[in-house]
Amino acid sequence: MRRRLPVLLASTAIACATSVAALSAQVRIVQTNSAGDNVHIIDPVTNQVVQVIDGIPKAHGVAAAPDGGTLYFSNEIHRTLEIVPTDVMKVAERIPLSGRPHNIAISNDGRKVYVAIIQDCSCVDVVDLEKGEVVKSIPTLGTVHNVFMSPDGRHVAAGMIGARTLTIIDTSIDEAIWSLHFSGRATGGYADGGVRPMAFEAHPDGSTKRLFVQISNYHGVYVVDFEERKVLQKLDMPILPISRVTNDALQGSPGHGLTVSPDGGQLWSTSKPNGHVYAWSLPDLEYLGGVEVGHIPDWLTMTPDSRYLYVANAGSNDVSVVDTREMKEIARIPVGQTPKRNKTVVFP
Repeated sequence: MRRRLPVLLASTAIACATSVAALSAQVRIVQTNSAGDNVHIIDPVTNQVVQVIDGIPKAHGVAAAPDGGTLYFSNEIHRTLEIVPTDVMKVAERIPLSGRPHNIAISNDGRKVYVAIIQDCSCVDVVDLEKGEVVKSIPTLGTVHNVFMSPDGRHVAAGMIGARTLTIIDTSIDEAIWSLHFSGRATGGYADGGVRPMAFEAHPDGSTKRLFVQISNYHGVYVVDFEERKVLQKLDMPILPISRVTNDALQGSPGHGLTVSPDGGQLWSTSKPNGHVYAWSLPDLEYLGGVEVGHIPDWLTMTPDSRYLYVANAGSNDVSVVDTREMKEIARIPVGQTPKRNKTVVFP
């Protein structure tokens, strides 16, 4: 079966509500549910669930196609890449993977999906969508939790928790070209260094300027210079009074959700213990403030106009909608069980 090549819209964004309204028929928030067997589709104009995709147990990562006509999900139970045409919203095909998958990323031309393998293989699988199979498994220093595609499509960033390493893959040759190891310092008796979510900041020509990285047991964000391949600074998230903090379900990742707005003007991060999202301006990284959201915020995506932030609240089984101009929560949308990864996609 020949698949429509994927068009994934940047999952970060902030701007004016008019453009969202203009695209109301196409712009959708795709919300996975990591402890369920379905995926919820949200209309960002009405902030209502408008469709549900059933039959995808323990979906982890999500990507979309260049024409928006196909969605891709990693299925931890079947250890497959699920292919879902958006005109039918059902699983049309499953591609077997090298092991249990976590997050996924798609090439800018829509021909390849890169799959983080968290178990059975220390590698990143490369799925050729025309052939419908894994054509290469790129060796890594440990099992891989997350993969992210650079804005220019030239690199994939692969993050490892156990190996405490970030590895950069050149997509023209599908090989690892450099790695950055994070320290194993103890924080409250726990080891730092496991690489969690990441986000890219681009130069005007689209090439990567900086990487923002969340690290195990650190309540903040590491700032990495891409060319120098080194940590420049750390952004601490606010400390709240102990009566307002929860340590439930942290899983070693107090910060687990990062996005750079599509207009390139802001960086947003989740804080699980605080139940907040926090923002910094770009490129100067001045702290802008925070917004209280649902319980255990775990992932982020934004509308293409950069105006609205959608926050997957894994602990309260809902999605918070944050107006980034007004810096306030404006809606909370019930979804499935333990929502985590989400993406903003423009359907055809």
